[in-house]
Amino acid sequence: MLKLAAAAIWIAAATAGSVFYAFQQASTVEAAAPASEPTAFGGLDYVRLNVVSVPQMKGGEVNGYFLARLVFTAPTERLKQLVVPADAMLTDAVYGKLYADPSIDFSRVDTLDIAAFRAGLRDAVNEKIGENLITEVLIEQVDFLSKADIRRASFRGWDSSETVESAPASAQH
Repeated sequence: MLKLAAAAIWIAAATAGSVFYAFQQASTVEAAAPASEPTAFGGLDYVRLNVVSVPQMKGGEVNGYFLARLVFTAPTERLKQLVVPADAMLTDAVYGKLYADPSIDFSRVDTLDIAAFRAGLRDAVNEKIGENLITEVLIEQVDFLSKADIRRASFRGWDSSETVESAPASAQH
């Protein structure tokens, strides 16, 4: 009976020691492993904005309207920590960038650099927030409607299946 009790105590001590050792090793490995960067396959969330409509001014009058639907990607955990809703903050930053940057001219598709536009929006939003929150700007839709396009569509009655004749002034991605 004494041998049985000694064997039980020895087994319990060996089990407790091995569990303690396993937990110690697991916490050491987690501390040593670098935090993985969020990718499109996990760790990122997206914020889809409503259609943004910004008038483009030239010579003191409206030349046309820039219309866009944009999607921003950011780490999920950081988005949850925002006090102000992300879409409101991002929309404000987009308007600020589009009004303040005279180099953005959507009426001239030949000079439009979409990659620079996306990077500029990302940088402007991150600067407004004060940290590198936004990882990427995705363009769901981009259009430019000149005043002439809008007049023709309003006189004919808008039909979404029709295309406006001055299509070169429109860029859609």
